[in-house]
Amino acid sequence: MGQTLVDIAQKLKNTDKKVQLIYAFNGSGKTRLSRVFKEDVAPNKSEDYKILYYNAFTEDLFYWDNDLLEDKKRKLLIRPNRFTDMLLGFLKDQGLDGNVIKNFQHYTSAKLTPRFNETYIAKDENNNDVIIKAYSEIEFSIEGGNLEKIDKIKISKSEESNFIWCIFYSLLEQVVEQLKILETVDRSTDKFNDLKYVFIDDPVSSLDDNHLIELAVNLATLITNSKGLKFIVSTHSPLFYNVLYNELDIQAGYILNKLNDGTFELLEKKGDSNRSFSYHLFLKQTIQEAIDSKAIQKYHFILLRNLYEKTAQFLGYPRWSDLLPEDKKTYYNRVIQFTSHSTLSNEVIAEPTDPEKQIVRFLLEHLVNSKYWKEEQNATV
Repeated sequence: MGQTLVDIAQKLKNTDKKVQLIYAFNGSGKTRLSRVFKEDVAPNKSEDYKILYYNAFTEDLFYWDNDLLEDKKRKLLIRPNRFTDMLLGFLKDQGLDGNVIKNFQHYTSAKLTPRFNETYIAKDENNNDVIIKAYSEIEFSIEGGNLEKIDKIKISKSEESNFIWCIFYSLLEQVVEQLKILETVDRSTDKFNDLKYVFIDDPVSSLDDNHLIELAVNLATLITNSKGLKFIVSTHSPLFYNVLYNELDIQAGYILNKLNDGTFELLEKKGDSNRSFSYHLFLKQTIQEAIDSKAIQKYHFILLRNLYEKTAQFLGYPRWSDLLPEDKKTYYNRVIQFTSHSTLSNEVIAEPTDPEKQIVRFLLEHLVNSKYWKEEQNATV
């Protein structure tokens, strides 16, 4: 029988482990788990500084003003709340905007330059306007090199996610340095003296493999150098999981699964199974279990595509579609492309049609029983 996310959050909170690493497919509840964990650790406003967390909700606190009237002055705005007041006020007080820019340009381009603007009006507990001297919006420009400077551009969604992560990471770097100072009176701020937990859910999945590895190594180094903090890191990226696991020399990791009855299970993975992380077999098992239990959902097309991609990459095929049945390659390619990339809410239907379920079954059997899977098994040996 499964557990609730509250049960799992309490289990994570009550352990003595410095780092707990969780692998989960998208849609398995890891982002919700980070929120439940935060509410368990800091249910009251006075306890906000007991935990720092990064997840999809963190990104939602940033939104665009696209200047629809003139289409010239685009800027990224920040929703004022307790978290952003603390985060951005601290960045300004500590002069960390330069660190954010340096980190961001490292992962994107040295020519892509953010500029922080300050002062915005927030609401106090009585809903009165309060002027706060903190970063309230960010403008981006392209400058440097032979290119003419272009002001107030809108960056891509992946660059935006990267930028928000760099804000959080720059804050975390400074907090870790402050907590190394044993005498609290010698710290530049007392806001984080009671900090106990850091929960990070899928930092930047849009990075290429090289930068994702570098991000994981840097995060692992920061975790290793921290004092008195406990970290929970969840991800759907097997590469990110692997690098963190090896860099941190963790003795055991976890897999978070969502069960058919709506409950969850947190399975412990010990020893070398984490280092090798047989991702192909895990994908195959997950899809097969959905087929056997007649519980195929739309997201299983994403897993199926992922399985084809990993197999093709391992065997050296230039395209994952090269592994599809020859007689209907174009058709199956379009089916998987559409179902695995549908993003609009009115396009996403949780329950696939019976023919779509049959496609999942057929394409899994085709891959596993064809020469491709046998080639991969032989190559692995």
